[in-house]
Amino acid sequence: MNKTLRVLIVDDLESNRQGLVALLEFEPDIEAILEAANGREAVQLVADEQPDVVLMDVRMPVMDGVEATRQIKVRWPQVKVVVLTMYPSNKAEALAAGADRFLLKGSTGQSLPEIIRSLISSSEPGIA
Repeated sequence: MNKTLRVLIVDDLESNRQGLVALLEFEPDIEAILEAANGREAVQLVADEQPDVVLMDVRMPVMDGVEATRQIKVRWPQVKVVVLTMYPSNKAEALAAGADRFLLKGSTGQSLPEIIRSLISSSEPGIA
């Protein structure tokens, strides 16, 4: 893959955003270029910047991640959304809102950079 993938990280906790930026910063083909602290900011950044992938937390102030995912997928269906949360109970709601993937924070298995790449190279939604 020759294209640099642009990622928006959405989490109300700055330390979580910084952790994801640190995780992705050594990936030559992935650039964590944007950060948002709530769903409303996320929707606005997607409108302005058109990232390839959004890493979306669920529980946030102002607008939660499920509603932000719904709005993003209706307006920009080509933008891939990975819902990344600590709450497995949000799985059905996140997928119904259009999330391309649902991941539990701290889960093992396929690495986040691999998941981001697979979303871009495949148009099939799935669950990890």
